[in-house]
Amino acid sequence: MIKLFKVKEKQRELAENANGKSPIKKQSAGELRLHKDISELNLHKTCTMAFPNGKDDLMKFEVTIRPDEGYYRGGTFVFSFQISSIYPHEAPKVKCKTKVVKHVLFSILNKILLPLT
Repeated sequence: MIKLFKVKEKQRELAENANGKSPIKKQSAGELRLHKDISELNLHKTCTMAFPNGKDDLMKFEVTIRPDEGYYRGGTFVFSFQISSIYPHEAPKVKCKTKVVKHVLFSILNKILLPLT
């Protein structure tokens, strides 16, 4: 079904280009849904959201998390989100841009202890 959406979208673009019209950017259902979801979003004080391509491109954004308590307190973690035009039928692609170091603990007997979290 997802491929059907993509095929129909390509056919529509080809038909518009064949008519000599300049393609008019219409908001897809996914963009409308994402706009609604973002407007209803309540971010915690430790989270910020940025749109590197400007507010006109809602399909690509970054979320920065700065924990104020716990094991990762004081750290800054940046996640980039890439959302397809058929959202919510296809899950967003999320990439952590910050390298996270897992600490390995050594016991008295020199055995490696891995944290459970």
